[in-house]
Amino acid sequence: MRIFGKVRHRPSASWRQATDRAFTLIGDGRYEDAGALLTRAADLEPWLSESWFNLALLHKFRHDWEQARTAGLRAVALLDREAGAPDWWNVGIAATALQDWPLARRAWQAYGLHVPGQAHTAAAGGEPSGMQLGSAAVRLSPEGEAEVVWGRRIDPARLEVQSIPLPSSGRRWGEVVLHDGVPHGERTTAAGPAFPVFDEIELWAPSPVPTWVVLLEAATESDRDALERLAADAGFAAEDWSSSVRLLCRACSESAMPADEGDGGLHLDPHDHSSPGHPGPLGHMTQGGPGELWVPERECGLAAPAGLVRGLLDGWVADSPDTREWRDLEEVC
Repeated sequence: MRIFGKVRHRPSASWRQATDRAFTLIGDGRYEDAGALLTRAADLEPWLSESWFNLALLHKFRHDWEQARTAGLRAVALLDREAGAPDWWNVGIAATALQDWPLARRAWQAYGLHVPGQAHTAAAGGEPSGMQLGSAAVRLSPEGEAEVVWGRRIDPARLEVQSIPLPSSGRRWGEVVLHDGVPHGERTTAAGPAFPVFDEIELWAPSPVPTWVVLLEAATESDRDALERLAADAGFAAEDWSSSVRLLCRACSESAMPADEGDGGLHLDPHDHSSPGHPGPLGHMTQGGPGELWVPERECGLAAPAGLVRGLLDGWVADSPDTREWRDLEEVC
């Protein structure tokens, strides 16, 4: 097979050595040194799609999206198969980060995904929508004090967070995060569905809604559920962290772990704080599950504007003052 006048062949030993060394350096976080080696590899074998795929991957790790797009496009130009290549997925991530929607659509279609609306002139250049990818989980701060939360997939590279993350994550309910394409673990359910866990790459769109922590006295689970419904009806969220957050070691978090219900958004679906070796700043453990004694004191996360949050809590108490109480409200993120 001839590409650019050259016969395609297996990469040279020099190419392999430079590439192998580069990925060792990437694993150590030495991106600049790795970049020099991968650039040398691309100079040695410029007709090899893997040369440019590797450079695109490095630029993705560095969040240098312009360079990732450029290298990714060179990689796909050299592909010898029509669909399904991971090179196109990396192009899609870079295009999404840059809001280059025509290229993002082209990338997802070339990978083999259906993108609704591409046949309509008004929608062809717009943001991909209506892909119906369902629920998934995302690991926030994967290199640090990682936390797995639930969300709604907007497209193959973005997820809207629907859990209320712990304040240690620095993330909020309703934020949109850019995530990687290869799942790093999954959450399984007794009914059979399994939900992938993607690693966050970066924040794509912030949320203006602050996160609060409050201590509740809820006599029954129904009292707790009432606050969650009240917040949802107002267009915001409440989550009983005493039930919804569990501690996992990193190895467990990155494996196939059960989720109580698996519908990606209810308080019964645990999200996981998986910083290895210690329980994190809030010390949450899952409690109050099926068959366990109900504990009236609950630590609850609330996502609501400052002008609304106290009214929500007061309204919740007013509906059943004998069984409900709140105290120690604090904005935490």
